[in-house]
Amino acid sequence: LTMQQAVLHHFPEAQVEYRFTNRSKGMRFNTACIDAIVEAINRLEDISLTKDERSWLESNCTYFRPEYLDYLQKFRFRPKEQVTVRYLPSLDNPGFGDLELEFRGLWTETILYETPVMAIVSEAYFNHVDTDWSLTGTEELAYQKGKTLFQGGIALSEFGARRRRSYDSQKLVVEGLLRAHREFSATSKGRLTGTSNVHFAHMFNLMPIGTIAHEWMMGIAAARGYERANLLALELWEEVYPTTLSNSLHIAPTDTFTSPVFFNTLLLNPGLAARWRGLRQDSGNPLDFIPLAKAAYEKLGINPRDKLIVFSDSLDVEACLKIKKATDEVGFQSSFGIGTFLTNDFKKLSNSERSMPLIMVIKLRLIDGKECIKISDDVTKASADNRPSFFCHVNELIAILRALAIKQRCEQSRRFLEFPSRHDRRSYTK
Repeated sequence: LTMQQAVLHHFPEAQVEYRFTNRSKGMRFNTACIDAIVEAINRLEDISLTKDERSWLESNCTYFRPEYLDYLQKFRFRPKEQVTVRYLPSLDNPGFGDLELEFRGLWTETILYETPVMAIVSEAYFNHVDTDWSLTGTEELAYQKGKTLFQGGIALSEFGARRRRSYDSQKLVVEGLLRAHREFSATSKGRLTGTSNVHFAHMFNLMPIGTIAHEWMMGIAAARGYERANLLALELWEEVYPTTLSNSLHIAPTDTFTSPVFFNTLLLNPGLAARWRGLRQDSGNPLDFIPLAKAAYEKLGINPRDKLIVFSDSLDVEACLKIKKATDEVGFQSSFGIGTFLTNDFKKLSNSERSMPLIMVIKLRLIDGKECIKISDDVTKASADNRPSFFCHVNELIAILRALAIKQRCEQSRRFLEFPSRHDRRSYTK
């Protein structure tokens, strides 16, 4: 919703296209699953914001403007016009095949499809293709994970809506985490900070916690140019969410065009870096990211202890505890957004082996006819429909990074010559 409000403010007329990608090789769909997906997506047209939900948003999410809530109350999904679902039967076994899924339309309208559509696809798959699993023990497993995490000092946000096994699985997970929170948050530094699912936040009186999605940077870069895309994205976000009013919304994703590019552009705007609460690490090695972020903040004269890093990349209990130790040693505040490990962690009933989740993404592909790309700190997470175009943009960003590095060295030399310290002045005159 925060993303939709920002898009409505800055890009009300932008036309976009999104595309679904199934990254789980060998996990194919059958016709019953496809039929269930189409039926559930079409039912999205019946969803609307209720008066009670609006009242709750007004009380708990004061960063939503009245005019946006008016828009949201009138908003309706139009899946029959905007969503295309295709089934591609395999040659070796026509009973199974691949899913192609796209949605097109105004960015302000189509931006809300990603989460419910991914949840629909996952639930349909595990209702009609892989049924060798059970919800039994889901709440207890979430409780045990929460207990270990909270006792380890982990501040946890539940991020599992998109790739959950089912609605019921996510509900049980939230209940298990809440039970652990009630038992252990008072005696440890760990706690449940909230959920990204606004429906469950409302149901369980939790803090709704979201992130700035990569598509914000991707769309702005394609529409406005790549050189200042990271900075412009943050500046436009501030126009909708002033830092003095909603600091919790100011966690910047760094890896859309790689974190080194982000940090080098951030050095050009120290004030912005100081105003924003922190960063989100969503790809690459988090243990490499921490010193990189520390070095960037220290170059800007900012104490890392004043900043927060939100880690959200394929986390489990062991990874969280290891990352927490590393951030504590450097001095960063840390928070963790955990999704699939919580809401889609199951074993097969037949042999107790792990029942693999469906790994999928929906990415912004085009804005006003211009291709959108994501490079990422992990090459397997890169996204671009046109591979030559992708590498062209990679080379463009490398050139920008080099130019920025040269510019920064020139600025540092200029400041040295114009405003040398007393010690430096003596050395220079010698």
